[in-house]
Amino acid sequence: MPLDPNSPNFSLPELSLPANLSYERVSQRRELQKMIDAQARMMDYSAAAKGLDAYYEKALAMLASPKLREAFNLSAEPDKVREAYGRTTYGQGCLLARRLVEAGVKFVTVYFASNIGGQSTTEGGWDTHGFNNTRMFPIIEKYHLPITEQTLPTFLHDLDDRGLLQDTLVVWMGEFGRTPKINENASRDHWPQCYTTLLAGGGVKHGFVYGASDKNGMSPAENPVRPDDLAATIFYLLGIDPHTEVRAVGNRPVLISEGKPVMDVLA
Repeated sequence: MPLDPNSPNFSLPELSLPANLSYERVSQRRELQKMIDAQARMMDYSAAAKGLDAYYEKALAMLASPKLREAFNLSAEPDKVREAYGRTTYGQGCLLARRLVEAGVKFVTVYFASNIGGQSTTEGGWDTHGFNNTRMFPIIEKYHLPITEQTLPTFLHDLDDRGLLQDTLVVWMGEFGRTPKINENASRDHWPQCYTTLLAGGGVKHGFVYGASDKNGMSPAENPVRPDDLAATIFYLLGIDPHTEVRAVGNRPVLISEGKPVMDVLA
């Protein structure tokens, strides 16, 4: 079944059981599996297999949660609301994000499109370089920018009107900017040296701009923020120590961030 939230019959089969299998039968099978696992623990088996227990429990919890399943039911939203978000993958994805936040989901990622694309005015993502004799500027002018200008403000206002924005941190960003110079395809390429991130809600100031680029958008000219600083700021706003130590592959200690929170953006 389609997984695009803009599809008329959007649903998640992973949250639905086969017609001939009730949740009670699944629970009984899980109890039987636990008995088998208990016997297996008497023998030596991999840590990966042990870790499956937690995933099984989470999967059953999702199947047993009508609230979570209902969050994915976009057809429950009035047509007026769905139109306000925009009948696009991104628009309906943001609406779905709002519903998931309402249902208590702690972390949601919304994609602009089903692929990174960038060669069409009717579909695809922001990866626009002028490939295959296309041009970046007409594409983003006719497609990406109108969708963003409709959906993003609607999403933020909807969260705010429902009293959700103050406790929800919205991060709107990509992983790079655009080259200051036009390429041979009358377009721009990847540029990691200088770009913009938008933060909203979750304890940040309203209508506040931090930092500035030079006149060409080539390099930071004022208050530069490194990716590690942005990560540290996000962790701080979530109530997590940005320098928390975790264990990586090989039990190697690493910090979740090596940056510093940008305290000036906090409300």
